[in-house]
Amino acid sequence: QVQLVESGGGLVQAGDSLSLSCTASGGTFSAYSMAWFRQPPGKKREFVATIVRSSGSTYYADSVTGRFTITRDDAKNTVYLQMRDLKPEDTGVYYCAALMLYGLFMEDTDWPYWGQGTQVTVSS
Repeated sequence: QVQLVESGGGLVQAGDSLSLSCTASGGTFSAYSMAWFRQPPGKKREFVATIVRSSGSTYYADSVTGRFTITRDDAKNTVYLQMRDLKPEDTGVYYCAALMLYGLFMEDTDWPYWGQGTQVTVSS
């Protein structure tokens, strides 16, 4: 069973950039599709981006397309989320998730493995 640990959150100003990391242990990282979700204050957790195992195909929520980039380094068992031009509405707890399947899965209920989350706060 894979364990996930996120890092890199913090407090930034609107327009700034920030990079999140999620390091996995306890499993064969390359066998997992990976995703980032976020939970804004008072709202449900929502899909941000995913990178599919094997193919490396990426998909993004409309709200972050063009501003966020998800990448992975299988040699380091790590998935990254590079965020630029951050907006106050990007504020939330960011979670990485893992799924041992190939395909596009955008519902949080599809993902069995989760990190503890890292807070991102964007001030206006």
